[in-house]
Amino acid sequence: MGGSALDDFGAVYRAHYDGMIRLAYVITDSVAAAEDIVQEAFVELYRHWPSVREPESWLHTVVVNRSRSWWRRLVVARRHVARGSPPVFSPSAEDGAAVRQALLALGRRQRAAVFLRFYLDLPEAAIAEALGCRPGTVKSLLHR
Repeated sequence: MGGSALDDFGAVYRAHYDGMIRLAYVITDSVAAAEDIVQEAFVELYRHWPSVREPESWLHTVVVNRSRSWWRRLVVARRHVARGSPPVFSPSAEDGAAVRQALLALGRRQRAAVFLRFYLDLPEAAIAEALGCRPGTVKSLLHR
């Protein structure tokens, strides 16, 4: 990588790191997991940098997919530990805002769609790409 490509990567990192952390956190409900997921996503982006045309869209997709995978692994691990007990959500005291509570009441996929639309202000097509679904599905998720 030449100097300008590295500078471009640095600019993307600075512009999108915080938003990607928040996106992963909204799905995982874990700061530590969100930080790990986003760090791994940026490492992957760096490795694929020459071939990635839309880094922001690419990051949304990778962070959503890795966050969903993290969640699935957690659910399976909890199932093995607590034989059929559903995962328990217990937000910390600092997360007491009404918006946070409302987001936690949503399913992971719907929560991600709401976050991508209303926090990152992405259009439905970009949300559909990040979630791996059709734009009509995004409309339904947001409507509900």
